[in-house]
Amino acid sequence: MKTIGLIGGMSWESTASYYRELNEGVKAALGGLHSANILLQSLDFAPLEAMQSKGDWEGIAKELSQAAATLEQGGADFILIGTNTMHRVYEDVEQSVGIPLLHIADATAEVLLADGVHRTGLLGTAFTMEQSFYKGRLSEKFGLEVLTPQPADRQRVHDIIYQELCQGRIRDESRREYLRIMGDLVDAGAEAVILGCTEIGLLVKPEDTNIRLYDTAKIHSAKAVERAL
Repeated sequence: MKTIGLIGGMSWESTASYYRELNEGVKAALGGLHSANILLQSLDFAPLEAMQSKGDWEGIAKELSQAAATLEQGGADFILIGTNTMHRVYEDVEQSVGIPLLHIADATAEVLLADGVHRTGLLGTAFTMEQSFYKGRLSEKFGLEVLTPQPADRQRVHDIIYQELCQGRIRDESRREYLRIMGDLVDAGAEAVILGCTEIGLLVKPEDTNIRLYDTAKIHSAKAVERAL
């Protein structure tokens, strides 16, 4: 079994989901007392969030590259960045190490296309929904058409992520808001909705809606288990 390197802590709430998914995936595949070989480099999110707010992506790239190097030195065979937004600096981190990185958007797009989905809604942080590093990759590399909410709803989605989900607050009112926004995306023609922030799966689950949901934390973890085995 290969060793999975995970850059986490952004937020630790979703990193806990990754840890569970990775271990459950290996157990499901191998049975018995098997679990995943994981090296976790968990970062303090507060200073990184401050860098996001200032647009200091160069500083973020440096921090995540150092984390990746630590994982490589520790014996990781490949690396996951356990957050969608921080894939803004994916190329910088990839170039800083000699082992592969598994891109969260690539893993998600492959599952969407396998399921016959070509027009998808996307929820995530404002960075993920508005900047090209994520939407552009889905469109240019995989040919997906990506729909995002209206500006006011994008801000609402973003605020709930940072003010609630990253702090472990799960509110029914926020779930209703997300479901409303997802419904609007479907009305606009989306065949499914990507939960493009690894915390969103803590709030909205498949049993909450008939909309086809693609939880990026689960998909990313499943891809990592496949690679590890």
